[in-house]
Amino acid sequence: MSGHSKWSTIKRAKGATDAKRAVLFAKHSKKISIATREGGSGDPTHNFKLRVEIEKARAQSMPNDNIDRAIRKGLGQGGGAVIEEVIYEGYGPFGVAFLIETATDNRNRTVQRVKNILTKHGGSLGTQGSTAWQFETVGQIMVENSGSDMGDLQIIAIENGATDIEESSDGLIITTAPDKMIPSVELLQKNGAKIASSEIVRKSNQPTELTAEQALKIMTLTEQLEEDEDVVAVFTSIN
Repeated sequence: MSGHSKWSTIKRAKGATDAKRAVLFAKHSKKISIATREGGSGDPTHNFKLRVEIEKARAQSMPNDNIDRAIRKGLGQGGGAVIEEVIYEGYGPFGVAFLIETATDNRNRTVQRVKNILTKHGGSLGTQGSTAWQFETVGQIMVENSGSDMGDLQIIAIENGATDIEESSDGLIITTAPDKMIPSVELLQKNGAKIASSEIVRKSNQPTELTAEQALKIMTLTEQLEEDEDVVAVFTSIN
């Protein structure tokens, strides 16, 4: 179910309406600005986090002009309110842990909206450290099943340091160390892989087992959180 959820998210993003795509681009812009400011550089060759965010935005066909504006804002050249990254922790129903990344210029607004969504779906906002301890930062590469020899691609990924590979009819979900993700993507592409997405994610080391019906309820809650304009990523312990 967790793999199905990830592929469903990719398909929703590709099929988004213009209005939803504008919201998606706004979220990418926030993350690019934050990565630029935190990394102290607008040059992706010297700012790994920025490079990752730019690649993720380009995978969603975000225009270069939007990317350049976001970088300038991160360098303090774009004006407007300062956007900061705030991470919220909490629980959904069935004991599922949540880690919710936001990019906001108003913490009070954002925390209230996140809290309301969790509560509406039978969850609760947690205190700092309540769930973060069980999440590790990893690279995640999603390779579409597009006719290439998936077995060969798995071998290539493993030889390049992949720590886990999940296979389904949709394709492969490859887990790597964060610094191995981009080299792995480049190598896979050279060998015919069609990359659906590549990003740095937070993966739970204490996965929660759910029934299909329970997992669907968690997916609904996750989607509600993701639709909020300040929320840029949601991670759960169903992985």
